[in-house]
Amino acid sequence: MSKIEDFLTKEEEQEIVTAIGIAEKNTSGEIRVHIENQTSMVPLERAVEVFHHLQMEQTQERNGVIIYVAVKSKQFAIYGDKGINEKVPTNFWDSTKDTIISHFKNGNFKQGLIDGILKAGEQLKTHFPYQDNDSNELSNEISKG
Repeated sequence: MSKIEDFLTKEEEQEIVTAIGIAEKNTSGEIRVHIENQTSMVPLERAVEVFHHLQMEQTQERNGVIIYVAVKSKQFAIYGDKGINEKVPTNFWDSTKDTIISHFKNGNFKQGLIDGILKAGEQLKTHFPYQDNDSNELSNEISKG
């Protein structure tokens, strides 16, 4: 697989967007997925760059999360904003990464992202529970580069 267009079908993308909406019902955290063809950067560094390009640091509680995927490079990273990192242990994203990796190894990219998103929402719920007055501060749509 070498193209973003071949990574997920439109239907699979919509299922991922739906999963983001479900995950965000558990938490005031904001979750986004960004997919691009490849990167020459360290994946986490590229995730941070995309995070800021998408202006995800503008959430009220600084609790945005990006799941970054470089298709051709076969790499991904998860990055959480300052508000999250101040409250959680350094290995906070490990179980989410493990969930995604287990599916990606089998070529099941859609399910890896869905399960990772739902797990991130559950994990964030502890530190950033959903409040009745929460609003969706960031788009749930998959961004592409």
